[in-house]
Amino acid sequence: MTKALTFYRTSLGKKVVMAITGLILFGYVAIHMLGNLQMFMGPEQINAYAATLKGNLAFLWVARLILLTAGVWHIVAAVQLTRQSQRARPEGYYYKDVIQADYGARTMRWTGPILAVFIIYHLLHFTTGTVHPGFDAHDVYNNVVTGFRVVPVALFYIVSMVALGFHLWHGAWSMFQSVGLNNPRTDRFFRRFAAIATLVIAVGFITIPLAIVTRLFP
Repeated sequence: MTKALTFYRTSLGKKVVMAITGLILFGYVAIHMLGNLQMFMGPEQINAYAATLKGNLAFLWVARLILLTAGVWHIVAAVQLTRQSQRARPEGYYYKDVIQADYGARTMRWTGPILAVFIIYHLLHFTTGTVHPGFDAHDVYNNVVTGFRVVPVALFYIVSMVALGFHLWHGAWSMFQSVGLNNPRTDRFFRRFAAIATLVIAVGFITIPLAIVTRLFP
């Protein structure tokens, strides 16, 4: 335990923690996107899918606990790593380093807070129904359609998914770097994989509110 804590206090330790927790969150987001796309298969399919998940409460709560732990640890490690980097670098060097970073890296500071706000709103909107008039816990299809018929809400979701795309893009690439998988021979492959995977996920999520706003759903 002592060795683990000592390792975590280093920059590398925090990067490894961010890579592991990021992988967990990345996997969840990909699975969640695939589940959401069942909206295009009609109300029976998406409602049956939701009922199946709710019927496995033990699995659902274990998954939620893992995601909550991974999410909190990911944020804490990110904040600590940022502060540690700022203290270790002269101001001019840090500024130059930020300027030279890729666009995904430079947007992490604003995509993170946007996603934090989005997650809270998303839970209140589609999980508890607190901010969703007419919410029906047993009719996911109708909840999604009526929820995204409110244009400002749909736009907020779309903007949030764009932010998610940038966040995952840099996060996925950083994950490979943190665990030492990048080298001159594989660098291009991992960069392309990160870009393609995050583009598919972001577009997958965006298609749902976009289709509802444009009345492709009845």
